[in-house]
Amino acid sequence: MKQTSVIAPSILSADFARLGEETRAVLDAGADWVHFDVMDNHYVPNLTIGPLVCESLRKYGIAAPIDVHLMVKPVDRIIPDFAKAGASLISFHPEASEHIDRTLGLIADQGLQAGLVFNPATPLHWLDHTLHRLDLVLIMSVNPGFGGQSFIPSALDKIRAVRQRIDASGRAVRLEVDGGIKQDNIGAVSAAGADTFVAGSAIFGKPDYRATIAAMRAAL
Repeated sequence: MKQTSVIAPSILSADFARLGEETRAVLDAGADWVHFDVMDNHYVPNLTIGPLVCESLRKYGIAAPIDVHLMVKPVDRIIPDFAKAGASLISFHPEASEHIDRTLGLIADQGLQAGLVFNPATPLHWLDHTLHRLDLVLIMSVNPGFGGQSFIPSALDKIRAVRQRIDASGRAVRLEVDGGIKQDNIGAVSAAGADTFVAGSAIFGKPDYRATIAAMRAAL
């Protein structure tokens, strides 16, 4: 059974010179979560932001859930840092962890929710042994590393397959999708089974955040 829809703008597309102000503005405009993309120029070919920025947003007064997506390798070293910095949920890629169960345990030990991320060509078999420990499954509908990419249509089949697994488990696991989400495809992504939607340039690239988020909700 799908949960209430969540819209999580990716601050990767925000104006970094005004990050606190931009983050607050998008939440005031109706967003639910803050999606926080962490890239290391190793696991993915880009370099973004770390725990100090997360901590700064909390000090600025951002109280909404901060959804940290780690595109780094290795992952274990930096998880406690993000926990201290105020992360609410941490998700990571199975390819980036030597011991996935241990990494999930590390996130849980920090008192945070845990997610596993699947790239377009990553098989879902990792869920056979991890779904019982997950709070979120994140399907990448682009290859990770850069914002502003186009949605890969085959992701819809993957979303449907994960929705079946979650429903069969009977657990309240969120199904998040990240990559090329826009007003004109968010309805199809929701129909495939997603309940949590990451959008970067589709929101931050528009002049009216409130109107854009309202249009996305209307399309769900």
